[in-house]
Order: sequence, then C-alpha cells, then structure tokens
Amino acid sequence: MILSIANYNEPVLRKKGEPISAFDENLNALFHDMVETMHHADGIGLAAQQVRRALQFCVVDLRDSPSPFQAVLDGRENLPPELYMPLALANPKVTVLPGEHTVFEEGCLSFPDIRGDVERPGHIRVDYQDLEGSSHILETDGILARCILHEVDHLNGVLFIDRMERKTVKSLETKLKILKRQTRDAMKAS
Repeated sequence: MILSIANYNEPVLRKKGEPISAFDENLNALFHDMVETMHHADGIGLAAQQVRRALQFCVVDLRDSPSPFQAVLDGRENLPPELYMPLALANPKVTVLPGEHTVFEEGCLSFPDIRGDVERPGHIRVDYQDLEGSSHILETDGILARCILHEVDHLNGVLFIDRMERKTVKSLETKLKILKRQTRDAMKAS
C-alpha cells in the first residue's frame, strides 16, 4: 500500500524514533508499504518518520543505482545488491570509519523539488537488525553510505537541511518557506 509522505514542517519529522522491539507481521507489512511508497516516489531511501511513524526503522534500495559503492555485509564482500536489497534497517547504529568526507547534492522525499549540497563521511559501518530481529553489520561507502546516513538522520529527527552550509540553506529559503506554508495549510485542512 502506498503511504502518504510527510512534508517539511510536519512535527513527526523532528521526532526521534522509538526502538523497534516487535519483529512481527506488523513490521513486515510496514516494510513492504515503505518500499512500495519509496519506489512510487522514485526514492532510494525512506525513514519511518517520513510516513508519520516515529520509529527507528528505515528502508534503502539501490539495486538500480548507477553510482558505485562497495559493501561488506556480515564479512562477505562483493555480494550482488539483489541479494540484500531492499534493505530493512531496524535500530541502526552508525559508526564513521576512516576516510574522506564527500560533498554531494542530495534530495529528500519530504522536500519535493528541493536539493542541496551536503557533506557526509564517505565510509561507514552500520549495525542493525533485519525484519526477524537478527543482527547484521554492513560496511559501505559511496552512495549507499550517504543514503544510510541520510535515513538514520531522519530516525533521530535530523533533516538534510540541518547538514547543509548556511549559504546553501539561504539559497533555498524561498522554496523552504513555500513548502512550510503548504504543509501548514494542508495540516489545517485535514
């Protein structure tokens, strides 16, 4: 089922998610709905807050990404992305690994038509649980690292505009004000 996506200025986007404790059919259903919603919106990642659920849960799917990345999942290198994506990350904990930071233009499904440069670490490890509650360790770089960092930020109430340089946010000010107003009006109407 395609879910509606929360837009900038909805309070849920600033809420830190509650840990996932029940690895059951409800979580499985949420996973499938989030993946369908993400694909429908042409996204590569989606956090629970973006579908109005303040949980430590997000999904990522880069099977069709033209951008390169390396991934080591539970010690196994060079696995085809089709074997582990779409990823369900419950209770993810990110550790930044040594390496260069990169600047890349990011977008966000909660900020339609708004994009801006964000600096992020280039190499990370994420410890997480899957839909059954089993623990995994993923070391990655490139677009996958960036996408996971973006989604994990959402799980902690941090938005990509919070990571942008002040001058970048300033250049987006008009678009942000319009989106803020549209969101406020939509919330009043519902």
